[in-house]
Amino acid sequence: MAEFIEFYNYHCYHEGIGNMTPADVYFGRREEILKRSDEQKQATLDRRFRYNLGQA
Repeated sequence: MAEFIEFYNYHCYHEGIGNMTPADVYFGRREEILKRSDEQKQATLDRRFRYNLGQA
């Protein structure tokens, strides 16, 4: 049972809590993860924009 609880809380992402693990939400890491994700998304969009400017 302990192995299942470990998996469920630390390795299983849940759509209902923003594709986070219960441990991420419980320990307050959700905002940090979302911020880092937004930064990576913006960097990717910026790279694509610069790449596509060179293609025109």
